[in-house]
Formats: sequence, structure tokens, C-alpha cells
Amino acid sequence: MIAVVLHGVFLAMGLILPLGVQNVFIFQQGAYQRRFLYALPAVIMASICDTLLISLAVGGVSVVVLASPVIKTILISIGCLFLLYMGWATWTSKPGKEKDGQAFPFKRQIIFAASVSLLNPHAILDTIGVIGTSSLQYGGGERWVFASSCISVSWIWFLGLAAAGRMFGRIDASGRLMIVINKISACIIWAVAILLIKNLIT
Repeated sequence: MIAVVLHGVFLAMGLILPLGVQNVFIFQQGAYQRRFLYALPAVIMASICDTLLISLAVGGVSVVVLASPVIKTILISIGCLFLLYMGWATWTSKPGKEKDGQAFPFKRQIIFAASVSLLNPHAILDTIGVIGTSSLQYGGGERWVFASSCISVSWIWFLGLAAAGRMFGRIDASGRLMIVINKISACIIWAVAILLIKNLIT
């Protein structure tokens, strides 16, 4: 059972740690909000979405999606358009004097966190294509122990990411460093979108 937990933990860490649109948003809200608690709506919503995706993948949705090229193509196409837009939005965001404008209110955090989680083809492919298929080697209770391990990593990571953003926001009062991070993040998001489009075409 310990081996199953470790498998889930390390697999989830490998998938969730790389910089992406979901991580960028959580980090930004941690940095922009006046208090850490104000960034929790984004953290909780992103974690709930990951929990939903992982549960569906382990529950067998991965087999259905991967077996249907049409569904897979539609999901990736919609997601790629979303990533291209998110890259542009991240590139053009200007923290600093406009910092308060980047600190989303409760409702907008919920909507935005859900969109960057559920419309992100990279996240969907990770959960359905990697976690879902990896869970097939386990049966019964072990499969859900594996899923729970992956889900736990997601919750802990997003909480830590928002906290790191909060500390970064205190250090970077002018917002200049955040502008650099946003530019780098935008390039990574665009690169992921381009790779997905290339794979879709080929």
C-alpha cells in the first residue's frame, strides 16, 4: 500500500509542478491579494477541479476519452484556443500600480480558477492520459488510494503556491519582478499550446 501512495505522490508531483496556466493564476492571486485568505477561493476551486478530473479519470472516463479520437480532438482544440488567449492575457497583464485590479474578487476567482483548470488541455491530458491510465494497474481499494494520493498533492501544492506568491508579493512591492515572471509564464503557456497543436495536426 505504501508503494501505491508513493506512486501517486511522485506521479502527481511530476505533473503538477511544471509552470502552467493554472499554477500561474494561483501564484498571481497569492501575490496580488492583500491577505493570504483572500486567495483561498482560487486555491480551493482549482483543487476541487483537480479532484474532479482525477476522480473521473480513475473512475474510467480516461478509457472512453482516449478511445474516441473525435472527443479527444475537440477537447484539445478548445483547450488550445484557451491557452493562446491565456498566454496573451498573462503577457499583457501589468502589476504594480494596477496590482489591485489584478486581485480578483471572490466570484471572479471561482470562475477563472474553474476555467484554467477545466479548459486546460494540458491538465486534462495529464489527468486522463497519465493518471487515469496509471491507475488501471490497480484494482479496488488500491486504485482509490492511488487517486487520493494524487489529489492530496494537488491541494497541498496549490496552498503552498499561493503562500509563495504572497511572500513574493511582499518582496516585489513595485511589481517589476512579477512582470518578468508573467512574460516567462506567457511564453511557456504558448509553447504548450503550440506543441499540442503540432501533435493534433500530426
